[in-house]
Amino acid sequence: MTPAPSHVPVESGPPNGPRPVTGDPSAARLVLEAADVGRALTRIAHEIVERNHGADRVVVLGIPTRGVDLARRIAARISAVESATVPVGSVDATMYRDDLRLRGVRPLEQTEIPPDGVDGKVVVLVDDVLFSGRTVRAALDALSDLGRPQAVQLAVLVDRGHRELPIRADYVGKNIPTSLRETVHVQLEERDGRDAVLLGPADLDRSAATGGEESAR
Repeated sequence: MTPAPSHVPVESGPPNGPRPVTGDPSAARLVLEAADVGRALTRIAHEIVERNHGADRVVVLGIPTRGVDLARRIAARISAVESATVPVGSVDATMYRDDLRLRGVRPLEQTEIPPDGVDGKVVVLVDDVLFSGRTVRAALDALSDLGRPQAVQLAVLVDRGHRELPIRADYVGKNIPTSLRETVHVQLEERDGRDAVLLGPADLDRSAATGGEESAR
């Protein structure tokens, strides 16, 4: 994963205000349909293989919740290309978040590390949306307690910009410039019954009350 400034243009939004909270998907417009999502994941899988000269040392870990579903799909695509099983798992960053005191108790997700662990491996973290970068930072802290990878890379389906930390994805399905008055909805077959990415208005009233759910990303 490459530390760098955000490479997606930042549009106007409420300065120093609350981050957007997911609004109503029925009011959102379609940005990626199922075929687009499939092609993006296939491309990411091929890029991972090419960059790492194969997949012998690659371990794919999803960040809950939808990042886990995406990680499994990417690992399956890599396995098909390389004719070898790619270890896949998940890493929960909940207890490493920097907003726990602001948002209170939240349920823990599952961490599943492949039997061979992550020491000396190339770990590809996978998430659905890259936004502020705070979830990825928390996931990196969680990963450091699980072992010492040779390298850590980041793959995301959507990069929507507005970074608050110097984090940039190595593999991006789609760059979607957004304003802070908008929210990105990622829908996956495993959880939502279809594959799609939608962009719609954020629930700013709810954001002011909660501190902004999407600031997690």
